[in-house]
Amino acid sequence: MILAAVYDTWAQIGNPTPEAPPVSDKILQLVRYFTWFVLLAGIVAIIYAGGRFAWEKWSGGGLESPKMVAGAMIGGVVATSAGTIMNAVIG
Repeated sequence: MILAAVYDTWAQIGNPTPEAPPVSDKILQLVRYFTWFVLLAGIVAIIYAGGRFAWEKWSGGGLESPKMVAGAMIGGVVATSAGTIMNAVIG
């Protein structure tokens, strides 16, 4: 009888049904806005680095902009795959 009560309690604790928090819609909207801003910043960074790369080639200066392009692209990949990374870590 005690084992049956422990088993019933464990079954209820071990398999909870997920439920969204009360303000989750506002939080998700904020996350979507932040994602949009990060993507926009990445696009602007790549455009800026491309323009700087052209200027450095034309003026004959040192080439620092390929690092900027690579950094912006790697940052964009990490930013856009953040949800997938977190699902893999948590799930």
